[in-house]
Amino acid sequence: MIAELGHFSLILALGISFCLMVLPSWGVYSRNLTLMHTGGSMAAGLFVFLLTSFLCLGYAFITDDFSVSYVARNSNTALPVAYKISAVWGAHEGSFLLWTLVLGTWTFAVALFSRDLTVDMRARVLSVLGVLAVGFILFLLLTSNPFDRSLPVYPTEGSDLNPLLQDFGLIVHPPMLYVGYVGFAVPFAFAIATLWSGRLDTAWARWSRPWTNIAWAFLTLGITLGSWWAYYELGWGGWWFWDAVENASFMPWLIGTALVHSLASTEKRGVFKSWTVLLAIAAFSLSLLGGFLVRSGVLTSVHAFAQDPERGLYILVFLVLVIGSSLTLYAVRAQGIKSNALFTWSSREALILVNNLLLAVATGAVLLGTLYPLAYEAFTGGDKISVGPPYFASVFVPIVMVLFAFMAISTRSRWKDTSAGFSPRRQAVYFAAAVAIVSLLSALLATLVFPVILVTSIALWITINLADDVLTRLRNKRAKLRALVSQPLSYYGMLFGHLGIVVSMIGVCCTVYFSTEKDVRMLPGEVVSLGGYEFEFHRMKKVQGPNYVADQGEIKVSRDGEPVTTLFPEKRLYTASQSVMTEADMDPGFFRDLYVALGEPVGESAWAVRVHVKPFVRWIWFGGLLVALGGILAVLDKRYRLSRRTSESVVGASVV
Repeated sequence: MIAELGHFSLILALGISFCLMVLPSWGVYSRNLTLMHTGGSMAAGLFVFLLTSFLCLGYAFITDDFSVSYVARNSNTALPVAYKISAVWGAHEGSFLLWTLVLGTWTFAVALFSRDLTVDMRARVLSVLGVLAVGFILFLLLTSNPFDRSLPVYPTEGSDLNPLLQDFGLIVHPPMLYVGYVGFAVPFAFAIATLWSGRLDTAWARWSRPWTNIAWAFLTLGITLGSWWAYYELGWGGWWFWDAVENASFMPWLIGTALVHSLASTEKRGVFKSWTVLLAIAAFSLSLLGGFLVRSGVLTSVHAFAQDPERGLYILVFLVLVIGSSLTLYAVRAQGIKSNALFTWSSREALILVNNLLLAVATGAVLLGTLYPLAYEAFTGGDKISVGPPYFASVFVPIVMVLFAFMAISTRSRWKDTSAGFSPRRQAVYFAAAVAIVSLLSALLATLVFPVILVTSIALWITINLADDVLTRLRNKRAKLRALVSQPLSYYGMLFGHLGIVVSMIGVCCTVYFSTEKDVRMLPGEVVSLGGYEFEFHRMKKVQGPNYVADQGEIKVSRDGEPVTTLFPEKRLYTASQSVMTEADMDPGFFRDLYVALGEPVGESAWAVRVHVKPFVRWIWFGGLLVALGGILAVLDKRYRLSRRTSESVVGASVV
């Protein structure tokens, strides 16, 4: 009965979402305050019923209810409880239920924390979110129902969760990613509501900016966690593979980054109004495109969920309707919108404009590399072509290098005019000093590699400008510590965000150019040297896990005769699915990782072993965490603490 309760709750959520779509918008049309106010209670009801449905599915997993087909395909009795819970979103149906629950949560949060909005604008925003909820819940009920039962005959044991997903990464990565992915629905809803109202002013930017920062921060965190998970779980030692599904989350992040900066310009100076609206539409549209790529079956990927053309057709139709109607409304309403604000070529507005254009071009490059193989296959009748790292290295990387160069001087810019604080001569000195310092360090370390020198020089140039900006703010202040602490949180958000990019730049560059690896055949007692370390294959032994058996290697690592660590990579056999998986082991460090993965047995007592020494690889994810922290700090700025005044105080001006 619990599964039926979950199914029924999903049906009730569909009915409420339909009412949320219709009633507040009808209230706006008829100027009926009662109908406009219904949005808040319906948003709460939508959240409650979606949460109930999600909890019912979780209960089915915990109690091993294999009469539910989705549970039978993705769990078994031996699966640890933590993985039974995360298995709820471990495959297509449950993951999309989580996606829909996240949308319901965002909708409820907007209803709860946007009471400073005018009544009609709040009604419009919630109505747009209701439209999206109708589309998502219909998709679940019509094509991806997680509560379908196999009655009267059902298995007594489940097939097991995909062994790749039996990991802590599944617990944290998808929820964080979905909060960011689906979170872009909120600035999208604000943009559509603003176009709908015909009042494309700076107020909508102020309203939507904190929501955008939260979604962007969580998407940053989700992508960072996904990169870390792939690194240690897949056994390849890589942190990014330019996989099409990875790109599906990266493209909304790029456009979201442009949107975060563009919203700041629109709110502060009233510029780029129509462009900012277009970015909000594009960010959510790319999120929907990512859902299509992952769930339609057009891609074969370790990250893809579904191989069902029916589901892909539904998402494609929904994608076309959402994007088509949004762009049509934009074309009708955004005509003639102009800004009278003036700014110079060195102003912050100009640099943000360059930032936006470069991010848009970079997104276009990733989009082309992602969709071109699909288009080629469609037009050639089945011939396949792959677009991999060489394309992205030659097209995407030069674009972002230019972007980083403009980023270096952006912190020294000011709104409207930067003539007082910006000095091309000073920037030339800073860059020359950065190049000199990096070149000297590279010569001392005997690592003279031009791309590394260039990237790390730009990273140091950015850091110098960040430090210069902080010192400028503290100049002529007696209590410097107090002055530093009193800076607005949005300023610290900018500092952490840009510093995080610097840290990730260094991590990526050093990992790409200085990582070393060997694939070797090793017998017990043999030693392989790599990167100044000695890896001794000590022995193999059998170990028993909760739902697997494994061959576990013991590899002792030393340096200059001194022991460093002992690593225990495994080759696991999951008994329920009879799947063999590689479980790498590593010794993490601030400046390097030692990474070992087992291959296959090759002869009596011998094993194929992959050994890596990866310098600065942790900096990639540490930088991502700093960027996400920057986004959160920007939201916590006191300027975005939503007031508690009732929207009725401004309803007369908004509705009449």
